[in-house]
Amino acid sequence: MERDEVGTLAAVTGAPAEAGAQLENAAQESLRPTQLDPGLRRGTGEVRNEAPRPHRLQLSRRALLATAASTALAAPLPLAAAARRQRTAPNLFVGTGGDGHTYPGATLPFGMVQLSPDTDVERWDTCSGYHHGDGSIMGFSHTHLSGTGIGDMLDVLLVPTRGEVKLTPGPLADPDAGYRQRYSDELAEPGYYRVKLESGVLAELTVTERTGWHRYTFPGGAAHVLVDLSHLVLDKSDAKPLIDEASLALDAEGTLTGSRRVHRWAKGRRIHFALQLSRRPDRVTFYGDEDKEQPAGASGVRGKRVKAVLHFDEAGGAPLLARCGISAVDVAGARANLAAEARGWDFDAVRRAAARRWANQLGAIAVEGGSADQRVIMASALYHAMVAPTLFSDVDGRYIGLDRRPQRVPAGERAFSTYSLWDTYRALHPLLTLVAPDQAGALVRDLVRQTQQSPYGPLVWPLQGVETGTMMGWHGVSVLAEAQAKGIPADYAAAWPAIRKRSFDFTAPDLDNSKGRDLYDAKGYVPADVWFESVSRTQEYAYDDWASSHLARAAGQSADAERLGKRSGNWRNVIDARIGFARPRFADGSWWKDYDPIQLGHMPKPWWRDYTEANGWQATFLNQHDVYGLIRHIGGDRAFEAKLDALFTAPSTLPANAPPDIAGLVGQYAHGNEPDQHAPYLYAYVGAPWKTQAMVRRLCVEMYQNAPKGVIGNDDCGQMSAWFVFSALGFYPVDPVEAAYVFGSPLFERATLRVGDGKRLVIEAPGNRADTPYVAAVTWNGRPWTKSWISHAELVRGGTLRFTMSATPVPGFGRAMADRPPSFGRVPG
Repeated sequence: MERDEVGTLAAVTGAPAEAGAQLENAAQESLRPTQLDPGLRRGTGEVRNEAPRPHRLQLSRRALLATAASTALAAPLPLAAAARRQRTAPNLFVGTGGDGHTYPGATLPFGMVQLSPDTDVERWDTCSGYHHGDGSIMGFSHTHLSGTGIGDMLDVLLVPTRGEVKLTPGPLADPDAGYRQRYSDELAEPGYYRVKLESGVLAELTVTERTGWHRYTFPGGAAHVLVDLSHLVLDKSDAKPLIDEASLALDAEGTLTGSRRVHRWAKGRRIHFALQLSRRPDRVTFYGDEDKEQPAGASGVRGKRVKAVLHFDEAGGAPLLARCGISAVDVAGARANLAAEARGWDFDAVRRAAARRWANQLGAIAVEGGSADQRVIMASALYHAMVAPTLFSDVDGRYIGLDRRPQRVPAGERAFSTYSLWDTYRALHPLLTLVAPDQAGALVRDLVRQTQQSPYGPLVWPLQGVETGTMMGWHGVSVLAEAQAKGIPADYAAAWPAIRKRSFDFTAPDLDNSKGRDLYDAKGYVPADVWFESVSRTQEYAYDDWASSHLARAAGQSADAERLGKRSGNWRNVIDARIGFARPRFADGSWWKDYDPIQLGHMPKPWWRDYTEANGWQATFLNQHDVYGLIRHIGGDRAFEAKLDALFTAPSTLPANAPPDIAGLVGQYAHGNEPDQHAPYLYAYVGAPWKTQAMVRRLCVEMYQNAPKGVIGNDDCGQMSAWFVFSALGFYPVDPVEAAYVFGSPLFERATLRVGDGKRLVIEAPGNRADTPYVAAVTWNGRPWTKSWISHAELVRGGTLRFTMSATPVPGFGRAMADRPPSFGRVPG
């Protein structure tokens, strides 16, 4: 969960679930709007009947050994036959409150345009531009990040309003001071957003892949639309100017075009747009830097902070439509995207097409059973798992490569951006390989191309043609290795030279994510007195070595594969076996003496941590690829099981300087951040999967709600959501490269998945209730299945995976050594 500033620890709160979304008949061509509580629909920030109650999520040893009944939701009523034929609509406001950092606006699955309202740009809460409860809307911009811990984007803001022309938004605390507007009757559904602004304007938004569509219904009288190209996410740590080039131009046909270069997170990225209106304005006024009005009749403006106001003397009557194409390449690309995807003015047809796209995408998984809220949470999680990575190539195949130059994809291919790889390699990409293999294949082929083009080789966090170098490691190799292991076709060997350079050429350029590679290779670890976040670096680099070893072998480089496989054991060198914890280690080989596992490290400077968004507790369990090696290093099965118990039962205390990313605490386990999200599943590796089952069920119930604060921590481009989807289905990819899933506790009675090539996977847990979190037995296609895991190869062949659930633990299931999951390429025993 990336973040570029230190804030206070966010409190963990729980709240009753809101009213669930209405079920929708699958035969309808578009999804009905999510039916929200009136307090939420008003957009006032007040959710009717919601009373958040702060509490500390802890799990005692006794609670771990008991059933999860006391923490689970009430058992669902029996399902009617009609309900089984209906689809639950997602609640797009899930994650828009708290620290979820999602947005409610219109986009398509993995689309280039994310057209959504912006409520603020000056707080960490509004990394996505929107935070539920802010009470006023600045306007509607065309690009947004979903669930990230750093803000950027918010390109091409449109503000439809009446009255005095105001050129600045004003502060959140005083909407009347600027062009902000209070709002009501907010509604969101996949591909569509609607809100009533206090000026009397009804604003509606929908999208194609590369264009945003606006429909504004004004009261009678004069009105105007402000186009603010100075609007962006602000941060006090950024060097000014954040925009150093900008322009607007109006051509003879009435198309408004513009460009800007932004230095926020993805420093130096460019965006271009072409905007057309359904009727010409009566006049257009341009404004340059410091809001200086340009001479009457001006057809454009250049500067750093430029704006245009489109005036209508009589705005009432027919709605005003605007359609806007965007491109990262040039204005010609934006014009071409607009011409290709916006041939008419039928807003409702575009909306219906967007709804159909989403209905097909969300139809990949259908569930029955559970509570109404749980079904909404599932649909919402699946939705949020399918908004990123985002399309980055224009209709002609051009995009900006990570070498900062225009590139072109081969015919039929696409380029993508917004790869939050430190987060999403864990569950988001594995989910796509399972239920959207065509999309997974498109992403993998794009990763191969961009790995070749980037001066830094394998990707870590590319955004809009800029490798940001955010977070540790180069986890693009994990996505490639996982896809290769699961049979996704791509030219993996083509990426190998760049991966090899990152792995072995210590003169190659580095960003923050790969510092200390030379010491990692020479010493076997990154020293804590040389580089920040050294403990996590060592472990993250070791995992990427593991993934890269598979890619080396696929490229026929067996010696490199051997070297990488051996070096992937470097994780041992930052886990002190004497105390059983991940611990900072210095260049002379000594350990940090004043060690405390709740601390962030030895902190020689205020910003210097020894772990990446974690502490010693969480980093101890970071190892995903050599679990049995970690078990032996800690002291064997019983010692490791006790260490896991201690993780979940330790006091939930954190140091005052802990980042808010370390959230959703159960003991010292932090569900709201990624480093230890696989830890609940590690009990299966010591023959105690019933403890996994109890904890996973608890996390599904307590960490996710059908409410704006419904995601603990940032959603991180769908990673938090993908964790829920997998866990609610009943299994999870502890090590995606291993191509195996460890069983947990299914949440529903039945789930049906499309798994590619027309195959169908059915997951059954008949009679499953809130008080039956334990697995008593499993069958696969009617045959007894004693293992606590199953391979990807088995599941994608299709069939029926059936769980028999129990209210009490069944310690015998999965206990035998032969039934435990594989790790490091082999099974135990």
